[in-house]
Amino acid sequence: MMLATLLGGLALLSLGLTLWQWLEARRFPLHRRRPPPPTAPGVTLLKPLKGADPNTAACLRSWFAQEYPGPVQLLFAVASAEDPVCPVVRAVLAEFPARDAALHVGPGPAGPNAKVAKLAQLQGLARHDLLVVSDADVWAPPEFLVNLIMPLTEAGVGLVNPFYCLANPATLAMRWEAVAINADFWGSVLQANRLGPMRFALGAVMAVRRADLEAGGGFAALQDYLADDFELGRRVAKAGGAIRLCPVVVECREPPQGWRAVWRHQLRWARTIRVCMPWPYAWSILSNATLWPLAWWAACPGVATATAFVACLAVRLCTAADQQRRLARRGWGVAWLWLVPLKDLLQVGLWLGAFLGNRVEWRGQRYTVGRDGRLVRHA
Repeated sequence: MMLATLLGGLALLSLGLTLWQWLEARRFPLHRRRPPPPTAPGVTLLKPLKGADPNTAACLRSWFAQEYPGPVQLLFAVASAEDPVCPVVRAVLAEFPARDAALHVGPGPAGPNAKVAKLAQLQGLARHDLLVVSDADVWAPPEFLVNLIMPLTEAGVGLVNPFYCLANPATLAMRWEAVAINADFWGSVLQANRLGPMRFALGAVMAVRRADLEAGGGFAALQDYLADDFELGRRVAKAGGAIRLCPVVVECREPPQGWRAVWRHQLRWARTIRVCMPWPYAWSILSNATLWPLAWWAACPGVATATAFVACLAVRLCTAADQQRRLARRGWGVAWLWLVPLKDLLQVGLWLGAFLGNRVEWRGQRYTVGRDGRLVRHA
């Protein structure tokens, strides 16, 4: 009886948390655009690169096509002239000869986080006081930059970042990962934001003032951290700057990946979040609206628990499908809905893996993550 009561309570709690997350997502003005002002402050885009795939040129080109009423400087960094992304960047630069843009080649300062090492290299070359950091695989709609920057011109705002969607899940494994990114992640961020102001950043794209960045030690101070985005957001928030969410969504366009690569990616994320926010991540297992109703039914089989499981699963499928459709502006189709409970059940393994280890693999290099989030590269 005690077990039945406990599992029944957890099932109802997970259902409530799922509905709360969905309601927070429904309230957020996703995709709302603001009209561009007549003028806007100068912006420098910093984009670290490594490797190339069929999506790279389109992602880079989207930043040159921004409808921004102010000066924009675009700086790209790559560690080696032999990197296959170099000819791709040069070809895109040739398409936009009037743009203030350049490719810089060099390893940058030494540090385990190669991405931040490239950003540290570019920081000193920025001509403008507003900086935008973007991952290599991000495609931005033409009106994105103005919607990202305008909140940063308001008093008290220290950092602005958007939500992102996995736009091209080309394999079954990537479709499974898309459930986590497109249906769950952004709602959980809004849910956390309801409990208190954001004290972390989302790393796909971040806009920050140069003065606020330098007050926290610049990018050089972030080179040892796995979650450089979290650490940057933490420092901005600690200094009193508010972190805002831009309602315009960007797309992450990735090359096809199999289960092994996707699992490593998700495990790295899980261990990163566990290190950065150990207690919130520990409690996150309570919101698993497939696990707890299923466990209740398995432990106490019967018509009532079976009905409860089916009802909870129906709510979970409907809310996940709605959040995917709202973020990505496209649905999955009924044929892919089975990936939602699969994601939830495999999430249990990721959750356990986050606490049972501290090693991650990132771009072919293995690291150990310390309790403070710092990386130690393996030989």
